[in-house]
Amino acid sequence: MFETVLFPLDQSRQAMETAAVALQLAQQHNSRMVLLSVVEPGDDPAAVAQLLEQARSSFQQAGISCQVLEREGKPAFVIGDVADEINADVIVMGTRGITLESDQQSTAARVIQLAPCPVLVVP
Repeated sequence: MFETVLFPLDQSRQAMETAAVALQLAQQHNSRMVLLSVVEPGDDPAAVAQLLEQARSSFQQAGISCQVLEREGKPAFVIGDVADEINADVIVMGTRGITLESDQQSTAARVIQLAPCPVLVVP
């Protein structure tokens, strides 16, 4: 049912906790996993690369092959564009990212509005 799972992640604790749900979904459906990190101005490229490698390694240890993508831009828009580009069947993401501010709409809420496929939001 879910051939391709898009898992956007940032450096938040929430993203790493959401990884377990993404992994379970990929295992149940024998899915292809695509890990995405959206780099914004001021982000440390080395930290982003380390985060992606850490996540890729965890998924591979669990038997799930991963494609890793790193893009620049506004997270919600990039996530929607990448989901469309790779024909994602589902996007799995947490409700709170590292850049969430109280006066802004969350990235997850924006992704739900923009996504070309279902979005599984993990609390």
